[in-house]
Amino acid sequence: MNELEHRIPIAPGLFTWPSAQPQLIGTRCRKCGEVKFPAQGSCANCCGEDVEEILLARRGKLWSWTVQAFPPKSPPYVGPAPFKEFGVGYVELPGQVCVESRLSTADPERLRIGMEMELAIELMHIDAHGNEVVCFCFRPLEDQQS
Repeated sequence: MNELEHRIPIAPGLFTWPSAQPQLIGTRCRKCGEVKFPAQGSCANCCGEDVEEILLARRGKLWSWTVQAFPPKSPPYVGPAPFKEFGVGYVELPGQVCVESRLSTADPERLRIGMEMELAIELMHIDAHGNEVVCFCFRPLEDQQS
């Protein structure tokens, strides 16, 4: 059995799964070209309803970031106990959209505005059925090159 079969996405329609090279799923308006993530049924820019699903770039640049040092409100937050701080930021995908995302690190020494980032999948928690619930994040590209 494939190891990916025990992993399930945190929500349907956010990213391709299972996949060795997952991509975020967005939409592009056929009328004005506006790209959005997550996928939407209509265009917030021109109010058009002719949108197409697209796969977003796996790499981009860190636009801004911070560290989430306290647990978000629950619900909807479901995460590990005890709470572990995490990085969160905006990653600009070239020619597409700026995506708000968890980051693979919360270490300020490893994050710089403008640095290259790559989409990754990380474990969020284990559900009641023993499945690994996974979500997307972005990690510094230099982590992949070392």
